[in-house]
Amino acid sequence: MMRVLAAIGAAVVRSSIMEDSTRQVSSRLSLEQVIAGAVSELERLGYSRRSLNRYRTVWRHLVAFCLDTNVIDEYCKDIVVNFYCRYRMQDGERLKAGGGWRRHIEMALKVLEDFARDRHIERTITDMQKIQVPARMVKTVRDYEQYCRDRLNLRPTTLRDRMRHVAIFADFLGSRNITSFDQMQSADISAFVTSRHCLAAKTVSGIVSHVRGFLRFLLLRGILHRDLSHVLPVVHVPSDATVPSVWDPELVIRLLEVVDRSSPKGKRDYAILLLACRLGLRVGDIRTLTLDELKWETATLEITQSKSLAPLCLPLTEEIGEALIDYLRSGRSSSDRREVFLTLTPPFRPFSNTDNLHRIVVYWKEVAGIHFRTPQRHGLHSLRHTLATQLLHEQTPFHVISEILGHATTASTFIYAKTDVETLRTAALNTEEVRHVE
Repeated sequence: MMRVLAAIGAAVVRSSIMEDSTRQVSSRLSLEQVIAGAVSELERLGYSRRSLNRYRTVWRHLVAFCLDTNVIDEYCKDIVVNFYCRYRMQDGERLKAGGGWRRHIEMALKVLEDFARDRHIERTITDMQKIQVPARMVKTVRDYEQYCRDRLNLRPTTLRDRMRHVAIFADFLGSRNITSFDQMQSADISAFVTSRHCLAAKTVSGIVSHVRGFLRFLLLRGILHRDLSHVLPVVHVPSDATVPSVWDPELVIRLLEVVDRSSPKGKRDYAILLLACRLGLRVGDIRTLTLDELKWETATLEITQSKSLAPLCLPLTEEIGEALIDYLRSGRSSSDRREVFLTLTPPFRPFSNTDNLHRIVVYWKEVAGIHFRTPQRHGLHSLRHTLATQLLHEQTPFHVISEILGHATTASTFIYAKTDVETLRTAALNTEEVRHVE
């Protein structure tokens, strides 16, 4: 099932489609009851006091809004939508004193909608420190990790994701009083998949794939005496099912212009943003970029891509070169580490392997007062999408864009044409050129 969109308006549209299902919002709970239940659920999940206060503040304003409109007896999606439409931040709007809560209105209302519908809230990011694998399962999980490393030769990033999902699966079984894998039944597996319903279809597809591989391992080792992998559904996710999130060109300009390039943070972040929006580098490649990969004598950047392990050579333009030099000379702390980008506080380490650097874009986006007309992704990867779309608008051939982005084939590049109808029509007509390129 697709992730409920951040904007409550879209969430309500999604919910209206599901009204014939058994997961619809109950009309029997009052708004106060829904809020009280949501707060209890957030506390159970270990949300910080700061996050709880943010949600409570938005919900307190929602209650006041309902009192003003004389609708307080029960949770009503229409009232929530009206509240969102009135108080959501407009593009370019500057908040007045005391209005900071409006920055969090979309997420707070989404969380409330999730609880009203499911009586359950799924963390956006699972806190792995709170995941508890039952004691009798620990050795099996470790054996599987060794099996994946030695026999399947999984890459470190793939192995990490797989074991993360296996640990979450084991923790879920433990919550159902299952202490060893041989006690597991088909209903437990189905319940686990159902519990992931609020995640994006692509994410669920990956989780299902990882758990399926683990179940087959259990059968291979004789821990399970029958194959339970068939219980898992097949989640079909077309490779081009979604339209990439892109920025309007003027918003990218505003984002870059607002960066304070006199501070170490600004110097570092400016160089990172340029690598994303001018060269289209993936987050993983920016994070692991080393000093040795900056070829100043040829004015090129030569890396081995973290995703495909294929080599990639891109030009170091004057703009990017100057930003990197400025950061390396005046912004980067002294360190013997070879990674270009380091944290700003001691001991000045490289970014962690799981850091998507999303906060960098969010910080400068808020400083610039940028607000999108409709909800969309706005991390570093969206700047990569924006570059691809811009190149398409400039009639750059698909195979050239593929080379710039490091795609293995032009097929991966076609998804960007979906952001522009005219370009998509051209792509459909130029089949001979595409066949020749491939």
